[in-house]
Amino acid sequence: MTQTKRDRQSIRGYIVFTFALAFALYLAWLVRGVLVLVYVSALFAVVLTPVVRATSRLRVGRWHPFQDSAAIFFLLLVVAAALTGFGFLALPPVKRDLQSLNGELPTRLPALMANLSKIPFVQHVNSAAVITWIQGALSSMAASLLTSFKNWAGALVQIIAGFVLTLYFILEGDGAYRWFLSFVPVHSRHRLDLTLRRAAVRMQKWLVGQVSLMLILGLASTIVYLFLQVRYAYALGVLTGLLNVIPVLGAAVSLALALLAAAIDSWGRVLGVLVFFIVYIQIENYWLIPRIMKNRVDLPALAIFIGLLLGAALEGIVGALVAVPTSVLVTVLLDEYLVRKDEA
Repeated sequence: MTQTKRDRQSIRGYIVFTFALAFALYLAWLVRGVLVLVYVSALFAVVLTPVVRATSRLRVGRWHPFQDSAAIFFLLLVVAAALTGFGFLALPPVKRDLQSLNGELPTRLPALMANLSKIPFVQHVNSAAVITWIQGALSSMAASLLTSFKNWAGALVQIIAGFVLTLYFILEGDGAYRWFLSFVPVHSRHRLDLTLRRAAVRMQKWLVGQVSLMLILGLASTIVYLFLQVRYAYALGVLTGLLNVIPVLGAAVSLALALLAAAIDSWGRVLGVLVFFIVYIQIENYWLIPRIMKNRVDLPALAIFIGLLLGAALEGIVGALVAVPTSVLVTVLLDEYLVRKDEA
């Protein structure tokens, strides 16, 4: 009787656990947007915490000017100054050209179509229909921008919330991390702690290598754009460097924007931009990445590409942005808990 009673209690326990798990998954699905925001903020905090700590260790003689909160404030000032400088250099020519384009569009489109008609197979296109379609597309784009103000406001609120959460995780991340580990059984807690810390180190090394590649590409592209006299050279150079944080997709968007800006003036500049990207991709893949990223991420290109596709499919740009550090985390966890290693 005692054994039968225990079996019944065990079965009831399994049933209750199954329903509780299903209910928890249902709640997680309902608040999945908030959970994704918390995860992305925590991931950024893990990656950026060494930057804050390195800033807090700066000293002038025996004086430590920055504690953790002061270091964050100083870094925010640096970012604000960089954005202000970017605005002064990049935005005025864009604004000027947009204002002139608004008045000159009816006369510029026929000239653009005349240049396009010189390309094989394009001369058979009805230029008047194309001009009408472009004008209609621009008008509908402007209308959609006005009507989608609510969506833009919602996205801005999400960005601000993620930024605040990241700051909280940087300042109070150790306490939150210990609270998370408290849910793990004591006999497994030390192993999980070491595994997560190893993943954090690899993600931080990835950030160092990625920032180096972004700076190199941003400076090189700005110099080339200025040399080719491409419009919005400073803005395009900064965007090219920043978008390099997103593998594959960032380079494709940067190339499309640069080609579009170069095509406004001449096809020679388009050719120059294409040559620059082809040469740089070869240098980055065969010389820069093996030296800068070696022993930092230690992930095969296929794993990075699959992670990028999954991240972009699940959460769009944000998912693509955190695809590589998430792939590092998943790889370290799988390697620790699922991969069977040869003891020899």
